[in-house]
Formats: sequence, structure tokens, C-alpha cells
Amino acid sequence: MTIHSEMGDPPNTGISSTESAAFMTAYLDALTLVERLHRLLLDVIKDEFERLGLLEINPVQALLLFNVGDNEVTAGELKSRGYYQGSNVSYNLKKLVDAGYMHHERSEIDRRSVRVRLTEKGRGVHLVVSKLFRTHAEGLMNRNVLDQDGVEDIAAALRRVERYWTEQIRYIY
Repeated sequence: MTIHSEMGDPPNTGISSTESAAFMTAYLDALTLVERLHRLLLDVIKDEFERLGLLEINPVQALLLFNVGDNEVTAGELKSRGYYQGSNVSYNLKKLVDAGYMHHERSEIDRRSVRVRLTEKGRGVHLVVSKLFRTHAEGLMNRNVLDQDGVEDIAAALRRVERYWTEQIRYIY
């Protein structure tokens, strides 16, 4: 069962229309699940922060702090390294700097470039998110939801889709 309406006739790829329709249904369901899981991840982080009384930053900003960790990076590197996927990186960086979670410094070589790193306050958020993820990982294993092979299979499949989509974007331009 899918929430998606009929997508029209599949292209002639040598795959039977039944196989193609079944794949399309599963593919659309997987896309919906990835989107829903991302939202749930943000909700889980938000709930943990509310429980701890950390209300100054949002879950997207908390993930950004977690992903930066001990690194010192430029705003551009946040996206290229996959630390931040949003379109408003400058806004979130400014908020985090203003709130004391990140330190920023202009590059000596290129004054247009700003390097950022976590402050002690930012490292505290990194630690909270890290502990939350560790608790979840242990829970998934202990309840036999996922084992090492299962999580590696999921990650490998998602990387293949990521690579395919990246190739499609490059192909367009």
C-alpha cells in the first residue's frame, strides 16, 4: 500500500511493467521513509533537549554542532563535507556564534573566508547529541532491531542512492 498516486507508464527499460511498478512503489515508500526518519531524528533531538532544558538552539543547529565536532571548517566546507545539508547555513552559523556555541575567525590568507569551530558550550551540545546517539545505537542492538551487518547494509544502500542522485545532478549541468 502506498500513498503515492499512479506515476504514469514506465519508460521502456526491458523490465516488465509489473516489476517496474513494484519497484516504483517500493522506491517511493523508501523515499517517504527517509524523509520521515529525518524528521523523527530532529524530533528525538528536540525532545532530548527539552528534557535537559536546552532550549536555546534547534535540532538542526544541534546536528550541525555534532557534525563539526573537533574540526575547524569554513562555511563552504560544512556543506561539502556533509556536515550541513540545509540552504541557510549562514543564518544558523550566525545564530550559533551569537549564542556562544561556535567561534569564528577570518582567515589570514583570504579575508572573505571565515573558519568556525566549537566553543566549550558547543562541545557540550556535541557531547549531549553523542550520548543520545550512543544510547540509541545500544538500544537498537540490545533489542535486536539492527545488528552490525544490518546497519552496514542500510548505510551502503543509502550511499549508492546518494551517489546515483549526485551523478544525476552533475549530468543535468
